[in-house]
Amino acid sequence: MSVLIVAPGRDSEAWVEALKNQHPGMNIYMYPEEHDPEEVEFALTWNHPRGLFKNYPNLKVIASMGAGVDHILSDNSLPENVTITRVVDETLTEDMGDFVLSQVMNHIRNLHGYVKSQYKKQWDRSQYKRPQNTNVGIMGLGVLGNAVADKLHKNFFKVSGWSKTEKNCENVTSYYGKDQLEEFLNNSEILVCLLPLTEDTENILNEDLFDMLPEGAYVINVARGEHLVEHDLMKMIDNGHLSGASLDVFREEPLPEEHPFWEHDRINITPHIASVTKPESVVPQIAENYDRMKENQDLKNKVELDRGY
Repeated sequence: MSVLIVAPGRDSEAWVEALKNQHPGMNIYMYPEEHDPEEVEFALTWNHPRGLFKNYPNLKVIASMGAGVDHILSDNSLPENVTITRVVDETLTEDMGDFVLSQVMNHIRNLHGYVKSQYKKQWDRSQYKRPQNTNVGIMGLGVLGNAVADKLHKNFFKVSGWSKTEKNCENVTSYYGKDQLEEFLNNSEILVCLLPLTEDTENILNEDLFDMLPEGAYVINVARGEHLVEHDLMKMIDNGHLSGASLDVFREEPLPEEHPFWEHDRINITPHIASVTKPESVVPQIAENYDRMKENQDLKNKVELDRGY
């Protein structure tokens, strides 16, 4: 019985070390090193090559290295009856809350604008808003969405949230379903996307949605690049309906040098660092699931395949 780590472009050595510290007897292979596919029952992955896992006849579990699982579910050739798990980690949750709060504060105090003014040696002063007078709408009220909502509420923002199904979240004005989406958007001066990526949410950040936001609204995307229709965002910023955007995720990463986002003066770019998985923090839950698998016990943080998260 072996574990296979498949994470192109990531430092797999750190994961191996953390797993062996947690579980000294674990046999681990790092793809693409030579190994027997029939030995592998548990895979730990991020952005695996499409079609890879169909070559593992005894695979029982595919564990995501992070909170997202769209990189797994987008593979149409996954083995049948395999269980998929995701990471739920307090450190990731806290980091996401801190990051979104920093982006919201940067916007209402125009700190991004002052950085650009400094490069131009311009002494430009602008009016700012206070948290108490700012409505922030969060799309997606899962673990991360709830944490972000709580962080913003504790910093005196007015917070609302929208989700596919009804949620009761403390200190959040909640909306759900397609029928309540427009009302939610009408009241969102700053829109934060924390939705899971599914067939229903892909391309959801588009011109029609932006048009339902109040004039001058600001968009923050920390979910997935595929949520955003990039041309629509630039169009709505350039025509003045949106005041700008902060983007941490993109359809292609790293963002190509020729991409127009780099040169847009009202789009702030960060390189997918809002919340980064730390192996030593999440390996204990992965090792626990490995033991649960061996004992034929129910796994923690299982993904509901029909929902996509």
